[in-house]
Amino acid sequence: MKKLILARKLSQALFLLLFIYLLWLTPHTAAFFKIDPLISIFSLFSLIMLGATLIIGRFFCGWVCPLGTIIDVCGIKAKNRDTGFLRKVKYYVLGVIVIFAFLGIQIAWIFDPLVITARFISLNFIPSFTLALDKSFIFLIKSLNFYAPLYDFYRMLKLSILGTKIFYFPHSFITLSFFVIICGLAFATKRFWCRIICPLGAIYSIVAKFSILIRRVDKCVNCMKCKINCRMSAINEDMSYKKSECVLCMDCVYDCPVHSTRFVWPAKPAKPQAKDSITRKDFLFLIASSFLFLGFKGREEAAKKKLIRPPGVKNEHEFLNKCIRCGNCMKICPTNGLQPAIFESGLIGIWAPHLVPEIGYCEYNCNLCGNVCPTGAIPKLSLVQKQEQKLGTAFIDKFICLPWSQNKECIVCEEHCPVPSKAIKTYEEVIAGKKIRKPYVDISLCVGCGICQNKCPTRPERAIRVLP
Repeated sequence: MKKLILARKLSQALFLLLFIYLLWLTPHTAAFFKIDPLISIFSLFSLIMLGATLIIGRFFCGWVCPLGTIIDVCGIKAKNRDTGFLRKVKYYVLGVIVIFAFLGIQIAWIFDPLVITARFISLNFIPSFTLALDKSFIFLIKSLNFYAPLYDFYRMLKLSILGTKIFYFPHSFITLSFFVIICGLAFATKRFWCRIICPLGAIYSIVAKFSILIRRVDKCVNCMKCKINCRMSAINEDMSYKKSECVLCMDCVYDCPVHSTRFVWPAKPAKPQAKDSITRKDFLFLIASSFLFLGFKGREEAAKKKLIRPPGVKNEHEFLNKCIRCGNCMKICPTNGLQPAIFESGLIGIWAPHLVPEIGYCEYNCNLCGNVCPTGAIPKLSLVQKQEQKLGTAFIDKFICLPWSQNKECIVCEEHCPVPSKAIKTYEEVIAGKKIRKPYVDISLCVGCGICQNKCPTRPERAIRVLP
């Protein structure tokens, strides 16, 4: 019985299900991101993970990473090809991320495997699966009259997984496509993403090179099965291995026909491993090439367009550098108002959340987005603090507003304004013997929640709009 492989598969399944559970049914989604050194290098949990890697090796990639688990499933029938020098690409990706960080631009969210998986689960999997399952139950119950066996079960699910509100995200096809491409690469060779591109894998790879646990082969019969089947192509022709590439999948332990492969704690200093990471020459070339990026920052700043950001966000630049585009805030927003940006604020603002009042407003009695943000890009505020945050200011277009332009009675915006003292007020004006209440905005009280714009009845343009 392949106990170690069984343990690894159980671990992968457990962490993948835990990741989905945290994203789906709880507000504690930030917990998983605390163990990610690419996002929070100095957090206690990420340092613990790096410390464990220094002892055991690159176990996170093989036993914990949810994207690695999905890639393993997708590439289960894939041919195993040696990727050779291409494995150095991930170090360059990590280097570029570091360079951009020094330039004040945070791009780790593009390549981080936990963020990629979270974005797919939050913006694609949960809405699609919930909608499909809900429609299936309704069809079985109503069309096939399966009331007795299914209705109680359906009601129970409505209190849990089917109780999740289904939201619409207009750019979710982009996040889906990105995820599908990554999984599709597994058909080219096993663990293509993990071997060649993943910058988090690069961090663990650098640390794992100095790990204590080692692979040992006592009596090799040169069958080469371990090398042929290694999902990370970490085994060399002479049966030595690239410690930094090994994800401890344990396949080689059970592939060995004479059972001579094992992982042990060395009794004496281990022999030097094959050269497998980025060289000094490569590193110097990477640093030199970084100057090519120095001219991008000013042009990017000029390209930005101000957007309505989540409550508590004061500094746009700081927000974009902290936001990892995980989708937690967008998934948990009760009105679906938080949406991923595309090019509205330039390339640097892609997929960062912003409020779109015509889709949904910022609920006055809600502070969930700050509570689920794993990096503090959206500040964690008490409800009272959140209600005092100014997202923007509403203004009324008098050429569109019904009371102003057509002398028709309409005070929808005033009625819905959640501010206790009403940021939208009205005054009466007598026109042709008829009293018309005309709305106006008290900018000292308006918090820019957007409910007035969301509820405004004029179409196609809203007569009241919120500016950042």
